Amino acid sequence: MFRAYTPAAYDFPLPEGHRFPYYKYRGMAERLSGLLPVLDTPNLSWAQAGRIHDPLWLRRWRRGEVSAREQREFGLPWSPGVVERARRAAGGSVAALHDALQVGWGINLAGGTHHAFADRAEGFCLLNDAALLTRLALDEGWARRVAIVDLDVHQGNGTAALLKEEARAFTLSVHGERNYPFRKEQSSLDIGLGDGVQDGEYLDVLTRQVLPALEAFRPDLLLYLAGVDVLAGDRFGRFALTLGGVRERNRAVLGWAKAADIPVVTMTAGGYNHDHALTIEAHSSVVLDGLDVF
Repeated sequence: MFRAYTPAAYDFPLPEGHRFPYYKYRGMAERLSGLLPVLDTPNLSWAQAGRIHDPLWLRRWRRGEVSAREQREFGLPWSPGVVERARRAAGGSVAALHDALQVGWGINLAGGTHHAFADRAEGFCLLNDAALLTRLALDEGWARRVAIVDLDVHQGNGTAALLKEEARAFTLSVHGERNYPFRKEQSSLDIGLGDGVQDGEYLDVLTRQVLPALEAFRPDLLLYLAGVDVLAGDRFGRFALTLGGVRERNRAVLGWAKAADIPVVTMTAGGYNHDHALTIEAHSSVVLDGLDVF
């Protein structure tokens, strides 16, 4: 009934020792193999990308006409492969959206590229899939109200900026107040937390603020960015959740969507733990928990 998409087969060149976590995409595909079909992501068309991104900016990225500063902000060196990989990751989210509308849940084992703006790439994010899915769903009449629940440890600044004028979209971000990006955008609801947050406080925020906000907005499509950089030991996170806490979080969000009979798309977003096996297991857990819930 359900299937997942992965861009794990699409590599691009990186300098030795680069911090981009290649390993986790193959790891997730291997961990989940046998539990459900894991398919290669389709390629996002440039016309679709142009629904939310500046076409002239996209053309420069296609041609490699980008400055050293733009590459530093992106965090990855330009290559044809890195652009192809970004299109594949976003294409997986579009495919997952179609699955969600058909069977109630769609799964991308990548995506959640929430730092991408209309004409700016930041933080490993070139194409903003959450904003694109929202635009597609609203413009095509697949949904009347879309909620984005971004539980990556970093604020979804690009998503907030791209959808700030869209009253039918609700952008909700729970993030580290003192963490990247250091210049925050304004989401529909921003919940900035201090360093060192543990399971109890985080789950209390989920129960007392996140789920009631969803009840109040009453979406008919939910996009869930299930970042695992909230875990203790993450290279770029400052929270201290356990794997058990992350799984309880997943079940709360997915359980809410199931009870409300709302289609949901899950995207993995960030996760950079010093313990690579923990990163893979935590990212895989949103699928394991979804299989239980749905």
